[in-house]
Amino acid sequence: MNKKNTKISTFEEDLKKLQDILENIESDKLSLEESIQKYKEGMELSKKCQKALDEAKQIIKVLEDEK
Repeated sequence: MNKKNTKISTFEEDLKKLQDILENIESDKLSLEESIQKYKEGMELSKKCQKALDEAKQIIKVLEDEK
């Protein structure tokens, strides 16, 4: 696998994409099909962001328990 072609997005990048999707959907400039596709993409990003937040909370909990 070529590392140049496999970029793992960060939480911040995913959150920005999610915000952009929301703005696009709210703009009323998309067709119904495009809106549905953007909604699907947004839901996938939302799940990914939630998973990252859950993992961060778990790390913080472990660190706090070590005190």
